[in-house]
Amino acid sequence: MPGILGRTAIITGAAGGIGFELVRSFLAGGASVVMSDVDDAALEKARAKLAEQGAQEMVAVAGDLSVPGTADRLREAALSEFGRLDILVANAGGGVVRHTLDHTEETLQATIDRNLWTAIRSARAVLPYFREQGYGRVVFMGADSVRNGLDGHAIYNAAKGGVHAMARGLAREFAGDGITVNVVSPCATRTPELDRFLRDEPELAERFLRVIPVGRPAELREVASATMYLASEEAAFVTGQVLPVNGGSTMV
Repeated sequence: MPGILGRTAIITGAAGGIGFELVRSFLAGGASVVMSDVDDAALEKARAKLAEQGAQEMVAVAGDLSVPGTADRLREAALSEFGRLDILVANAGGGVVRHTLDHTEETLQATIDRNLWTAIRSARAVLPYFREQGYGRVVFMGADSVRNGLDGHAIYNAAKGGVHAMARGLAREFAGDGITVNVVSPCATRTPELDRFLRDEPELAERFLRVIPVGRPAELREVASATMYLASEEAAFVTGQVLPVNGGSTMV
């Protein structure tokens, strides 16, 4: 995609699933990528796989983005390795899907940390630089369950709903600085995690899939293509939006 050619992107949650496909797609589109994940071993495995496929313009930086300072390391890695930073794709996440009263203090905290705090800290790390250069694209990975109230997702939705709301506020706050802020909002997506969910919780998983009129999960490339558009130069007049990639599970 010409709109990301020569740009540098930070992509978080990059070791697998949607994040890995995002890195692969951005590299194929001509961007340089700082890929990050909390799982150091999985991140290195993902980087090595991409390198075997011929990818070169990438660097991997592991760390917990809910901890202060980690996102700053990603920004500095982009600037030191590639000399520029244009795009943040805040994809890191992963909640515990269970009914509200079945949560523990640990799972409550983990869901908020992984989804909301990672997004807040990543955005705050890059926005001053984007403002100074007069250009930036921030794309958060949200969730369609925020709109459709999916069973077992109340706490996860509290975190992802915070991301959706923050994106709108940031979009207005930084609109005059050449910065756009948007959300891609997938429903069920064909990942190894979904495969495990279908195997381990087939009845609950089938209930989730039945709300999708198209009748299937999203493919990884479908989520990646929507993200690449919002990260592109061509999307300069799109900000503060939630772009559902959901097969019609919600329609607005």
